[in-house]
This record gives sequence, structure tokens and C-alpha cells, in this order.
Amino acid sequence: MSHALTAEDLFAEMKTMPATERSRFFAMLGEVLFQGDDSSHEQLFGHLAEAEFTATEAAEYLEVSIPTFRRYVQGGKLKPTHRVGRSQMFAARDLKAFKRSLRDVKRDQ
Repeated sequence: MSHALTAEDLFAEMKTMPATERSRFFAMLGEVLFQGDDSSHEQLFGHLAEAEFTATEAAEYLEVSIPTFRRYVQGGKLKPTHRVGRSQMFAARDLKAFKRSLRDVKRDQ
């Protein structure tokens, strides 16, 4: 009788994989899952267009540290859309545009 791999086993195994192998795995998985799928970007991610992110989520999306993200906010490069308690919330559309501008700056250097 064979042992079935559980989700927990697979997750634990994947954490031990080198990052390059994990990337290859997800690329292969994506090819299989979306093969023949003609969904548009809007259909897949349109629900996020009006989403809001916390500072931590926004920093992760921008691929910067929290201190760097806070400097962007303090410098006026990013503005929160509103506050929830003590937390600032940031619009996905603003983050996307800012990330694009960061890429443009890096590309032009």
C-alpha cells in the first residue's frame, strides 16, 4: 500500500527545496493549470483593482522593507487613501503605478 502525500507533507518538502527549484515547480504548475485557459488579466485580477493594502502588505508588494516604505510615505511619494484605527491603507492602483515608476528608474540607470 502506498503512502499518499498530504498537503502538509508537500508544503514541508517544498520549504526545503532551493528557491530555483521552487520557482520551476510553480512555473510548471502554472503551465498545467492555465493551459488552454483564455482568461484575461482583468478576469483573473480585476477584483484587486480597488483593493487596499496595509503598510506591511504594500511594502511586500513593492518588494521593499518597511523602513523604506515609510520613507516613501514620509517623503510624499505615496499617500494613504485613509486610516483604519492607527493603520494607514494604500490603494492598489497607486501602489501599482509607484512600482512601475520604480522599475522605470532602475531601468534608466
